[in-house]
Amino acid sequence: MAEAFGLYTHQRNNRIRSNFLIAGLFLLVYLTAWGLLLVAFGYGGVPQGRTAFGEASRIFRSWFPLITAATMLWIFIGFRVNVALIGAVTGAKGIAREDNPKLYRMLENLCISRGLTMPKLAIMESEALNAFASGVNDKQFTVTVTSGLLAQLNDAEVEAVLAHELTHIRNGDVKLMVVAVVIAGVISFIGELVFRGFGRSRIRFQSDDSKRGNAIAVVIGIAVIVVSWLLAVLIRLSLSRSREYLADAGAVELTKNPDAMISALLKISGRADIDGVPSGVMDMCFENDPDDFADLFSTHPSVTKRVQALVETAGGRAPAMPPHPPKIAERPDLPSMVEASVHHEIGAGRGPWQRPPAG
Repeated sequence: MAEAFGLYTHQRNNRIRSNFLIAGLFLLVYLTAWGLLLVAFGYGGVPQGRTAFGEASRIFRSWFPLITAATMLWIFIGFRVNVALIGAVTGAKGIAREDNPKLYRMLENLCISRGLTMPKLAIMESEALNAFASGVNDKQFTVTVTSGLLAQLNDAEVEAVLAHELTHIRNGDVKLMVVAVVIAGVISFIGELVFRGFGRSRIRFQSDDSKRGNAIAVVIGIAVIVVSWLLAVLIRLSLSRSREYLADAGAVELTKNPDAMISALLKISGRADIDGVPSGVMDMCFENDPDDFADLFSTHPSVTKRVQALVETAGGRAPAMPPHPPKIAERPDLPSMVEASVHHEIGAGRGPWQRPPAG
C-alpha cells in the first residue's frame, strides 16, 4: 500500500512540477528579454534625457504580449516536435517489427503485461551503453536504445532496461524531462548568443555620466541573463532523483527479475556517456555518468546506490566480488635474492657453501 501511495504521489507531483516548470519558463523568458533590452540600450545608447533602464522597461511593456505569444509558440513546438528534435541531435532511427523482431517483441510483451500503449522503438548508433524515452503523449512516446547496449547486454538485461524506460513513461517522468529540456534549451541558446556576441567586443567605462550609466546597464543586463541561465540549470538539477529509483523498482515489477536490472546497471556503469549528445538529452537517459563533481551535480543517483536499493527493497542479489588483496603493510616480506638462493640450494640437498656438480 505504501509503495502504491508513493507511486501515485510521484505521478501527481510530476504533473504539478510540469505546470510549475512551464510557469517558470515564462518567468525566465521575461527576465532574459528584459536583460537583453538592457544590454541593447546600454550598448547602443539612448536619446538625450532618457536612460537605458527606462527605455528597456518601456519597450519590455510594449513587447510583453509578443514575448508571451513567442514563449507559448516555443512550448507548442517543443511539445509537438520534441521527438524529432531529439532524433535529429542523436541520429536515432525508428525501427519496425521486421527490423528487429526480438527487441520489438520484448517491448510489446512488457506493454501487454500491464495494459500499456506500445511506444515507438528507435536505435541510435553508438558504442555507449544507454537508453532513453522521449515524447509527451501516447502518440509520441518513443524508447531509444543504443547499438552498443544491444551488443553488450543479454536478453534479460535489455528487457530490464526497456522496462525501466516504460516505467518512466508510465510515471510521467518523460513529459517532465521534456519540459525541463525545453526550458534549459531556450535560455541556454539565448545566453550563448549574447556571450558569443559580446565576447568579441569591449565595454568601456567613460567619465561621462550618461556613458557610465549605459555601461552599468550593460553589466546589469548581462548579470540578469546569467542569473536566468543559472536558474534554468538549477531547474534541471532540482528534478527529484527518486524517479530513477522508482523506475528501477517499476522495471523489477514488470520483469520479476531484479538480478537482471542489477547486472544491467553494473555493465552500463562507466560506459554510458554518449559523445556529441547535449546534456539535456543525457539527463533523460537510463544512466548519466557523473562528471568531476561526482554525485553533487548529477541528475541520476550513483549506480552503487541504485544497486543497493534493489538489493534492500526488491530482493536483488549483488554479484560476488573478488576479495581485496591485503594491504602492503600486512603482506609477508618477500625473501631477498640471496635467501631465495639458499632455500633453493637446501631444497636440492646441498649446503649453501656447496657448488653444483660440474657437468
